[in-house]
Amino acid sequence: MPPSSGRSRGARSGRRFRRRGRRLTTVDETSAGGLVVDPATSAVALIGRLDRRGRLLWSLPKGHIEPGETPEQTAVREVAEETGIDGEVIRPLGTIDYWFVADGTKRIHKTVHHFLLRAYSFELSDEDMEVTEVAWVALDELDDRLAYADERRLVRKARQLLSEHPLSPDPVERDLPEVGRA
Repeated sequence: MPPSSGRSRGARSGRRFRRRGRRLTTVDETSAGGLVVDPATSAVALIGRLDRRGRLLWSLPKGHIEPGETPEQTAVREVAEETGIDGEVIRPLGTIDYWFVADGTKRIHKTVHHFLLRAYSFELSDEDMEVTEVAWVALDELDDRLAYADERRLVRKARQLLSEHPLSPDPVERDLPEVGRA
C-alpha cells in the first residue's frame, strides 16, 4: 500500500475552508506577548480564559499589535493590561502561527511574536475583560498548566535560556543579550 499524503482521496484543495457553499474571508492578524518572569522566584504570570465549553484555559498573555507599535512594545503593553505586571523585554522567544475560524465567516491566520520579559512589579490584576483569572505559576509547572503545545515549546526554550543565564533578582544592566528595550 502506498504511503498516505494525509488527505482523503475525495478531498479537494481548499474544501475544508468552505462552509455551506460560501467561501470564508481570510484575514491575517499579528499579535505579541510573552513569558514574564519574576527573577526572584522564577514564577511566570499566566492568564486564564474560558473557552466556549466553559473550561478555563491557561496561556501566555498576548494581544494585537496597535498601529505604530513594535512587537516588543505590544508584548510589554499586553502583559501589563492582561496581568497587571510591568515588565521589560529581555529577548525574543519565538513566533507561533495558527489558523482558526471566527464568527463562521472569517478564516484567521494569526501570527504571535513571543518574548521573554523580566517582571518589575508583582501584584496581579485580572481587570481585563477578556481575562478570567491571573496567576503566578512556577516555571517548572508550566508544562502541566499551559493549554497549548506551541506555548509549552516556547517555555522549554525559555527554561533552557534561563538555566544558562539566570536573571538576577535585582535589576542589572544586562542579564541576557537584550533585544529592543521597551
